[in-house]
Amino acid sequence: MVIAHVSDVHFDGSERNAERSRRVLEHINSLKQPVDVVLVTGDIADHGLASEYEEAEKTLISPQPLLMCPGNHDARGPYREVLLRQPSGTGPINEAHRVGGAVFAMCDSSIPGRDDGYLDDETFAWLEDVVAGAGDEPVFICFHHPPVLLYSPFLDNIRQRGEGRLAELVRRSPQVVGVLCGHAHTAAASTFAGKPLLVAPGVASTLRLPWETDIVIDYSFPPAYAFHILDDERRLTTHYRVVP
Repeated sequence: MVIAHVSDVHFDGSERNAERSRRVLEHINSLKQPVDVVLVTGDIADHGLASEYEEAEKTLISPQPLLMCPGNHDARGPYREVLLRQPSGTGPINEAHRVGGAVFAMCDSSIPGRDDGYLDDETFAWLEDVVAGAGDEPVFICFHHPPVLLYSPFLDNIRQRGEGRLAELVRRSPQVVGVLCGHAHTAAASTFAGKPLLVAPGVASTLRLPWETDIVIDYSFPPAYAFHILDDERRLTTHYRVVP
């Protein structure tokens, strides 16, 4: 299975961000061999406006399944109304999808009105049910906020909190093959509860690390995304690709 992992597109009404997202999707869609699924792990909109989700709907198009979850810049009401064609609501947006023999748990780690993240009780109970219901199928747990330190003070202040019970769920669930997230605006790889934790780079911008420069958010870098490959031994391999 080949997964194209995109994050932090931040549609904001500007041609700049829309064009960068178009380039990434066109790059994915023009591959010699199609990927199996495209993931977009949050911050679909920049201000949570309905018009921004309308932009996203017109741009984030793939012939393969395209799965999304919210980030801290998203607003649950407009997200539901435009992207899901559901009534507006303030509860978490959680969706599970089976693609190619794998289960993708697209979790809402956002906290309305805040930039940091948390899997609330409703989301965590839902996730436990999804993992248990997967049986022996491989499960990817996907959300916006990384639940680990990435050693960027700006980012670590707004990471996912309360990660202890998630770590326990991952440890006791051999079917979980990886944790996929965004939010960092930089390609990163770590582990979480003994499983790969893989962070997609940002499409809209890149977060620079404190030992690189005094610049925090760099808008000059090109957009990028990740390929995750799950093999028959359930080993996960990741490549990162820049789109010039």
